[in-house]
Amino acid sequence: MKKLLFAAVTLDVGGIETALLTLLNSLVENYEITLVLEKKQGLFLNDLNPKIKVIEYTPSNNKIVIIRKIVNFIKQSIFKLRYKNKFDFSCSYATYSNPDAFVARNASKNSALWCHLDYLSFFNNDKEKLKKFFEEKQYQNFRKIIFVSKRSRENFLKVFPEIKEKTICINNLIDYKKILANSNDKIEEQEIIKPNVTTFINIGRHEEKQKKLSRIIESARLLKQDNDTKDKFQIIFVGDGEETKNYEELIKKYNLENEIILLGRKKNPYPYLKLADCTILTSDYEGCPVVFVESMVLNKPVITTDVSGVDELKEEHYALITQKDENSIYNTMKNFIEQGFKIQEKFDPEKYNKIILENLEKLF
Repeated sequence: MKKLLFAAVTLDVGGIETALLTLLNSLVENYEITLVLEKKQGLFLNDLNPKIKVIEYTPSNNKIVIIRKIVNFIKQSIFKLRYKNKFDFSCSYATYSNPDAFVARNASKNSALWCHLDYLSFFNNDKEKLKKFFEEKQYQNFRKIIFVSKRSRENFLKVFPEIKEKTICINNLIDYKKILANSNDKIEEQEIIKPNVTTFINIGRHEEKQKKLSRIIESARLLKQDNDTKDKFQIIFVGDGEETKNYEELIKKYNLENEIILLGRKKNPYPYLKLADCTILTSDYEGCPVVFVESMVLNKPVITTDVSGVDELKEEHYALITQKDENSIYNTMKNFIEQGFKIQEKFDPEKYNKIILENLEKLF
């Protein structure tokens, strides 16, 4: 049985963590899996298959530079002694983590860097910043660099065209059976879904730089001012984060307490997604949002800004693509409220996963 190692920061609730949990639990019957976490914590730890070995590799963050360097040198040396090239495949699943990159590069000659974002968009098309970011990860020492969407890979190759053969696009696996089953769970807040109104849902981290949830709030303000759409919609936010308080204040400022409901973080968001009419995402940049495929599994259309991952949605005829400004988002939401959106092709999650698993087998 082949030995695989995956390195990540934690298993807390989030899109990347959801994708990782699904991936590991899908592979564990056919591979011997070790998960290395910088912090052995997170709500998803209890959902991890017990056959998966979890170890902790925590770098020092000592403020005194010389002490930090000495401690980390010792930690790295110990890791190399124990695990150097002991695995058939290893990957850094948290792209942004330098310690995870170190772990993956050393655990196997067959190593990969897993990229969950369109990093060129993340760095506002600053190619020098993108170069520096990947140089810190020692990208050239990985055998493969994996992207979760076509656009992410294409934008990366605008900066590193010489390593095209090292790059590959593999979408995130989806645990569609679990999604369908969990969507039937009873929820106390079921009564919040008002009858005869269009319900939009946003599931994700409250972080303005990337997610730009203020665009949804500003669009809701315009919808409420519009006589054609006022009293005909509501928006549910599932998630929390550093910007939650700011969003609460903005909602209060615009008197949108009846239109926008903040539910906080939910380990199981699927009953809310099932009850909603449409998923909405207004990010500046993404990789390939897990919520896209989750929505497709539950037969829910998506309104999204033009980010990495929408090409996959377009192929399945599942989305309304809008520009990254409140007026465009408002108009798209208004059209959805007034005209709806008919999904043109039923999503086949089994076929979707089969293609991904075939690509992963080649990779391993």
